[in-house]
Amino acid sequence: MPVYAYECKSCHHAFDIRQSFDDEALTRCPACGEQTLRKKFGTVGVTFHGSGFYSTDSRGSSSSSGSSQD
Repeated sequence: MPVYAYECKSCHHAFDIRQSFDDEALTRCPACGEQTLRKKFGTVGVTFHGSGFYSTDSRGSSSSSGSSQD
């Protein structure tokens, strides 16, 4: 089960909780009782391996574009 981070917009109480994918998102803050609780989303690190992901890895200028020299 994934761990989600929550933060209250009213009192700024932050905590992590383990929830199933099927569980509803929490809305009530356990510290102050207000319904201003929101999920926090962090950044995800992505690494691309292999060829074709960068402009330097693209096909050369001698591709068949339909034009020919006479």
